[in-house]
Amino acid sequence: MNKKKELLTQLELKVMNILWKLKTAFVKDMIEAWPDTNKPHRNTVSTTIRILEGKNYVGHKVYGRSHEYFPKMSKFAYQKQLLGNIIDNAFAGSITSLVSALVDTEQISNEELDEIQELINKNKEE
Repeated sequence: MNKKKELLTQLELKVMNILWKLKTAFVKDMIEAWPDTNKPHRNTVSTTIRILEGKNYVGHKVYGRSHEYFPKMSKFAYQKQLLGNIIDNAFAGSITSLVSALVDTEQISNEELDEIQELINKNKEE
């Protein structure tokens, strides 16, 4: 059974983005790589990592009393899952509605639409 994983909270996604960038990291490495000037407390990051492990997004290797963490899901795989969730839930499964919303809110340029059309044409040829 291909069960979808839970979507990430904003804090969880911030931690995952750091792990995807670093590939592997100790908690101190994640705090050092934190993108904001207001860095979280070590316990906040540790708790978030444990939650991500429970959701099966993160794994770890043990070195004595230290844990080195790594992502168990690629960023691209998460993006695909998130997009599928958005299409299913916010757009009732309609990609046309998604693209229409992007166009209506000016979230997508004509150049990007041309690139999308090129991708579609390329896939039809294959």
